[in-house]
Amino acid sequence: MERNLVHLSKFVSLVLRHQPEIAKLTLGQGGWVRIDDLVAGAKKAGVDLGPEVLREIVEHEERKRFTISDDGLRIKANYGHSLPVDLGLEPTEPPEVLFHGTARHLVEAIRAEGIARKGRHYVHLSSDEVTALAVGRRHGEPVVLRIRARAMHEDGFEFRLSESGIWLTRSVPPHYIEFAASTSDDAEPPRG
Repeated sequence: MERNLVHLSKFVSLVLRHQPEIAKLTLGQGGWVRIDDLVAGAKKAGVDLGPEVLREIVEHEERKRFTISDDGLRIKANYGHSLPVDLGLEPTEPPEVLFHGTARHLVEAIRAEGIARKGRHYVHLSSDEVTALAVGRRHGEPVVLRIRARAMHEDGFEFRLSESGIWLTRSVPPHYIEFAASTSDDAEPPRG
């Protein structure tokens, strides 16, 4: 994604996930807002954002953070809200193992306390190590932790699968985490 689209994507993420008031918006059921209202609110906030740019952001955003409604009139963030938003995601049985990317300097705290939501509604997990590695890189030297998701599910923990393929759960206690997982040296994305 080109640099200006990245900047605009961050603004959209801020508004749809954390601070809709910046664009004078209130999130509707499921986190939806009218695209026209978002465009108008962005303009009031000094951000030049049109419907075509929003569609380009949705189409090119690698982590699939946003969805445009089938009728093309509304947009929402798929996950990562710090606001109370019911995304309407039903509990879903997870695969045997999921992955969590983090920074090496956080591992000892995770080993002691597990993985907490830290101001969000859910812990985010991925179904592949490459995605988790990319997430970990955003926080420092990356480490990928293996999460025994099926065992958690069998013990009563609920999982939800976002529209973008991110698995969501409320917390991950330390005894479900395998710490001898991949780091930046052995989980590089395939080349070719």
